[in-house]
Amino acid sequence: MSTYWGHGGPYETWVDFLRRWAAEENPDPAALPPLAQEDFPGETWERFALHLGEALDTRLKSWADRLTEAVLAAPDEFSAGRELAQARTGLLTVRAVAGHPGLPETLRTRFRELVDGQITDLQQQLERRLDDLAAANGSDPRWVEQRRRTVRDNALTATLSPLNTGTADPWARTHTADRPRRRVVTD
Repeated sequence: MSTYWGHGGPYETWVDFLRRWAAEENPDPAALPPLAQEDFPGETWERFALHLGEALDTRLKSWADRLTEAVLAAPDEFSAGRELAQARTGLLTVRAVAGHPGLPETLRTRFRELVDGQITDLQQQLERRLDDLAAANGSDPRWVEQRRRTVRDNALTATLSPLNTGTADPWARTHTADRPRRRVVTD
């Protein structure tokens, strides 16, 4: 007797997407079908939650490694700020997968909160690292303060704000009170 298995349906589609997405192949999340919790037994949901959590963790770790490398290689504050601002795009992608509308509400909420907590923690880690550098002997305090301002002015947590998704131009907002202040540096 031989048994043939067909396609595993929405579950297999999601798991395949998560594996490819974690490997940074960037498949289209718009093609993902909705998942309903009542369609699968509890063990299947546990396995799915593990797949989702591992994919999000993998993407966040590789994103953090690239950001760290880019910021360390930045020759000046403008370049460091640009790297931080551009890095928010990667965070928006992770948040979009964690909060995908095809996921059941409870799973979507739980994983979105976990990702948002990680983003907040990453911002705090950057600032603590600067505190450590400021406390170290031999570090230039002016450079540390400049970098601290760059990290705060280009905060990763801006992706958590409903007013600024990280991709919108903050200068294009209609209300002048919401606009960040501009600095003019003269020689």
